[in-house]
Amino acid sequence: MSQRFASLLPSDPAQRIFVGFVVILLGGGATALLLDTPLALLPLVLGVGLLVVFTEWRLLYYLLFLTLAFSRELPLPGGLSMDVPSEPLLLVLTGCVLATVLMRRTAIPGQELRHPLVIILLLMLLWSVVSTIFSVDTTKSVKYLLAKVWYLVPFGLGTLLLVRRPTDVWRLAGLYVISATLTVLVTAAKHAAHGFSFESINEAVQPLYRNHVIYATVLALLLPFALYSIRSTHGKEKMAWWVALVVLVFGLLTSYTRASVLSLPVAGLFYGVIRLRQTRLLLVAVLVAVLSGATYFLSQNNYMLFAPNFEKTVFNGQNFEKHLEATYKLQDVSGMERVYRWVAAGRMAADKPLVGSGPSTFYPEYKRYTVRSFRTYVSENPEKSTTHNYFLLVLAEQGFPGVVLFITLLGAALITIETLYHRTHPGTQPRYVLLACGMSFVIIVFHLLLNELVEVDKIGSFFFINLFMLIRVGSWTKSEVVNL
Repeated sequence: MSQRFASLLPSDPAQRIFVGFVVILLGGGATALLLDTPLALLPLVLGVGLLVVFTEWRLLYYLLFLTLAFSRELPLPGGLSMDVPSEPLLLVLTGCVLATVLMRRTAIPGQELRHPLVIILLLMLLWSVVSTIFSVDTTKSVKYLLAKVWYLVPFGLGTLLLVRRPTDVWRLAGLYVISATLTVLVTAAKHAAHGFSFESINEAVQPLYRNHVIYATVLALLLPFALYSIRSTHGKEKMAWWVALVVLVFGLLTSYTRASVLSLPVAGLFYGVIRLRQTRLLLVAVLVAVLSGATYFLSQNNYMLFAPNFEKTVFNGQNFEKHLEATYKLQDVSGMERVYRWVAAGRMAADKPLVGSGPSTFYPEYKRYTVRSFRTYVSENPEKSTTHNYFLLVLAEQGFPGVVLFITLLGAALITIETLYHRTHPGTQPRYVLLACGMSFVIIVFHLLLNELVEVDKIGSFFFINLFMLIRVGSWTKSEVVNL
């Protein structure tokens, strides 16, 4: 009986899939008509969805970036949270990418998988596992590990599988720019109702963004892609990129975010550094400055000299100029609250220097290590934010080995940018991709000095994509067969 049934089916697998689709369509449609309910069509939708996932999962990859700017954080039981729809999409993409790699449907060059940046990232993930074993909150740390895996696999391996030519880079960035510019228009409409005031920007960006810092960082990191896409395209596409560039700059300027605006000239300065081949000297100078500063502040508790005056530390929400003035006078509440958290992070690291408190455990663990002299009127921290410095966050949560690995990753990436810059030719697509990804990476790293953003889906995505695109550009510089 089974043989007779099998003989009726087409021999070609593609034709069998089509027959199955038709059967589900007719059966579901007939059932939907008889029962007068569209629910009978769910098997058809599910079947088509599975077919897309396992045959053209790249559509999900591009869908992720088309919807990424609209992703929202939703609370989960146990004090956890999930970014929707980005994290569910990342979870599905992780399975698709791993299945593709294991089935060897598409190969990634071995030299790319053995690249120093990949090795450092794997060592960081391994150390996070070690730190999780000693975590003060294992549930949060395990969630961090899972999230890190479904960041690294789609944004890392997935990028190497799908983004094979410069045109793929501009397409990927273009999808994210489309969604980001739409959020700028929505935000601007809400912000305009309040006269584009400084005090209303946080309200205007919600619920699309948690705060104006994430909003501005997204716009800033996309600007290099817009700039170099303009150089790489022609006609209507070039004009569209010009429009996007203007919208992104408008959104950035009206976000009133100091770090994001400052990150652009910093990226420009780094461009000068790589042209002069001085990245190693810059890294040494920064390291010496950090170690000297740490020695001074820790010596005889000198950091206590910078404790703020509680009554004078305020937020100048009605006046952006006074906000800037309060910043350099050390009377800005957001700046001094950062110092309050930084002091706590340093004391946490001193208590557990090897493994830290565990990934994703800074809040509320840090409250046991705060110094009352640095307290501000926003220190209750109802939004449960962390250190506002990613380096100190890693130090407090994963100890000195964790932060050393992270600094090593950044140093290796910056040196790679310089090396590839001098291997690529001016005016070529590999050079444009390198500069777009490199400058975007520098902008993100600069923000990490004042915020913790690598685990934010809207920003961490391009942190890893930029890293893996450096690896791909390196392959382009060695290959003469690929038509760039």
